Amino acid sequence: MVKIGMVIGGRYEILEKIGTGGMSDVYKSKDHKLNRYVAVKVLKQEFSENENFVSKFRVEAQAAAGLMHPNIVNVYDVGDEDGIHYIVMELVEGITLKKYIEKKSRLTVKEAVSIAIQVAMGLEAAHNNHIIHRDIKPQNIIISKEGKVKVTDFGIAKAATSNTITSNVMGSVHYTSPEQARGGYSDAKSDIYSLGITLFEMLTGRVPFNGDTTVAIAIKHIQEDLPQPHTFNDDIPISVEKIVLKCCQKSPDRRYQNAASLITDLKRSLITPDEDFVDLIDPDEEGATRVVDEDGHNTTSGLSDTEQMRLNRDVIKEYEKEKRRKSDKYDESYEDEFDEDEDDDSDYNSKMEKLTIIMAVVAAILVGVIVIAMVGRAFGLFGATEEEYSELESITSTQISTEDTEDENGIIVPDVTGQTYAEAKSNLEAKGFTVVKADGTENTLTKNTVESQSPVGGKALASGSTVTVYVSSGEGTTASTTTASSAATESTTVASGLISVPNLVGMSEEDAYVTLIEAGLTPGKVIETTNEDTNLTGLICAQSEPVGAQVEAGTTINMELSTGPANVSYSYSGDIAAPTEGENYTDGLSVNVSLVTADGTQLLNTTTTSFPISVTYTGIKSSTGVLTFTYTATGPTTTNENGETVEGTTQQYTVTRAVTFTQE
Repeated sequence: MVKIGMVIGGRYEILEKIGTGGMSDVYKSKDHKLNRYVAVKVLKQEFSENENFVSKFRVEAQAAAGLMHPNIVNVYDVGDEDGIHYIVMELVEGITLKKYIEKKSRLTVKEAVSIAIQVAMGLEAAHNNHIIHRDIKPQNIIISKEGKVKVTDFGIAKAATSNTITSNVMGSVHYTSPEQARGGYSDAKSDIYSLGITLFEMLTGRVPFNGDTTVAIAIKHIQEDLPQPHTFNDDIPISVEKIVLKCCQKSPDRRYQNAASLITDLKRSLITPDEDFVDLIDPDEEGATRVVDEDGHNTTSGLSDTEQMRLNRDVIKEYEKEKRRKSDKYDESYEDEFDEDEDDDSDYNSKMEKLTIIMAVVAAILVGVIVIAMVGRAFGLFGATEEEYSELESITSTQISTEDTEDENGIIVPDVTGQTYAEAKSNLEAKGFTVVKADGTENTLTKNTVESQSPVGGKALASGSTVTVYVSSGEGTTASTTTASSAATESTTVASGLISVPNLVGMSEEDAYVTLIEAGLTPGKVIETTNEDTNLTGLICAQSEPVGAQVEAGTTINMELSTGPANVSYSYSGDIAAPTEGENYTDGLSVNVSLVTADGTQLLNTTTTSFPISVTYTGIKSSTGVLTFTYTATGPTTTNENGETVEGTTQQYTVTRAVTFTQE
């Protein structure tokens, strides 16, 4: 049992309890070896006694220890002592996202998107290392006092199974993916679903699905459509809403396939929030919604037969019957009617499928007739005049432009008149065009609004072609003064229409994006580069426009992101202590000791009976490594209930420690 003041692992002094969860307690502790404060997460007793869980917990915690990312709570050490299993982690002073949402009721769109970007970047790093979180929720996301967003609880979630999750599941089921609710296979796209639900809550102040029991909520994740976020918050732009909907598709194949693509859309939504650029697959187009058939199989599109069978038909029936029982007009005769309705639904869906097929065939025939007619007119087969053909071509061109597709002559130029220059530039460049800015002639629109363009929207050009946009100077409108602020900086749009460039150096990439958007400027390219200032590693270290420079609204600001000093290397010097935390270890045992860096370089591989081992290494290319101790030991002799002496068993034990190297 953990007590305040005790020392774990010979170095971590327990100071105070700072958090508790369904499976563990978290304590603020002092690492006396490195003279720093850390967070020690200790498994609760009921889980510590489950050997299967402890084994998985240890493996996953060791994997998480290899993750080093600014948006992940770093794991420093893993161990066990006298039945106490613990993880030593980075101590983050701040509050959970759950408490932050409760405090603010709901977040602004920019704030929610910025937080989602940072969470997604942490997940991207984990997924790239083949680690799935499986329990993304606001309670597992921490916002530090400095405004940094960090994901915690990697490893424990993956170790948990249906046999180990008890009353704590109520907190997680609101964010669980349909495949997890069915008990099926989960992967990176399951984390993306949970992040989508979390983003929904940030934007609306509520979770999309609620119910009296965990089963009821889980069934809603599997069966019910996600509510439209804008029904709870009118300020949510279309791009952000569609991002949420895409994250939360029932079928994993319809979601973002990786965190990188999600991050791309989230960043784009900061620049052009009202642009409808998110590609959503309409489930109705694929015939996705079907009912439970008479054999008890859920036939929802996109799910395997094995997964469908996991959703027990009787559970659904009992859930629906329970709702009927709670209604004022409940009558037992409804039970039979409910069963009959299922058969009626099966017949109805069969008829609808046939009707859908017939309509599809008719539509195909109509399309064929139209194509033949157009080809015939083009070659004069139907006696069409040149003027009639030109008119038909014009109509067709307009339709293609509306659908935003390509034709045989190239890419259709979108109509950007009326948009801000930043929006127009973003939309045109997204199609592959080169944008040239020119002064407008009317100048009656708001400053930096596109008056006209050349060529006009609807024309087809080759990729890379130049499109000139004529932008209003705003001389015909009344100049005004507005102020935009962000957590790090303030910038002012003066009467002349110019904007003072904010200082981005020292910010994370996400914070720089938000700062530029709020200032009325356009984030440009972010180029990775080396920088000798180690304090700027992972942060913006340079920008294309100097701080305080007066530039036009919408001006693109390019940035440089520091990857650290050139040829950065690390060193490690110290004494490796005996693995006293290992089970049945005693002094004098022969122990194999190995030290391997995160990039796979083996620094040490020796067998010894004497500790400590003094080592010094320089020129290490990775910042972290793992010490592994392997030894064979015999357990203590015991006496059974009959008073007989039982010799202890001999077996091999393995103990691991995470190691952080010092930058040279």
